[in-house]
Amino acid sequence: MRIFKLVLISFFLITSANSNSIYNLIKIPNLEIYELKTPNKLKYFYAIKPFRLGIQKNIACSNSDKKKYDEKYKIISNNLKRYSKEFLRKINLKYIVMCENLSISGINTAGIPDHVMKTLIIDLKFNEKYFERAIHHELFHIINDGYKELFDEDKWKKFNKPNFEYADCSTCSKKLGLDTYENTNGFFYRIFKNNTI
Repeated sequence: MRIFKLVLISFFLITSANSNSIYNLIKIPNLEIYELKTPNKLKYFYAIKPFRLGIQKNIACSNSDKKKYDEKYKIISNNLKRYSKEFLRKINLKYIVMCENLSISGINTAGIPDHVMKTLIIDLKFNEKYFERAIHHELFHIINDGYKELFDEDKWKKFNKPNFEYADCSTCSKKLGLDTYENTNGFFYRIFKNNTI
């Protein structure tokens, strides 16, 4: 009986130490390791309980079930395998966190990139049709946030037509559809149409 108690206590101490190590690493509570050995050196974690974070605790996400984690991990890892470990190191991405119903101040979001903490949180329940596209979109935010000198917004805005205006924020417009346009008549459309790349 005494040996059983010692084994049980050791198990809880090791599990607690593991969770604390993850928290100390990326400052997100309630995570467990999903996969550490990947070809491009990304480390995958999953929520075992809901968590809140941010200065005002306005970022929230909940845990999922094993079936969903297994299903979405395959999709996420297959998409992120396109990027080499050298590229991911250069853009400062090392950790992927999987959870459900990710929101910021009550507004659902596909993902939250944090290049300082080298982390990308991904909502597993994000729209199935656009889930893979959202992974790459959020990865671009890691790049954009880490290399502000290459993405001077004033310079990029000059590629638009003079009368074009962005919405004040992503949720300040009713144009929230994620469908791609056949004819954007925007910056990339004009470049490819005129073969200037």
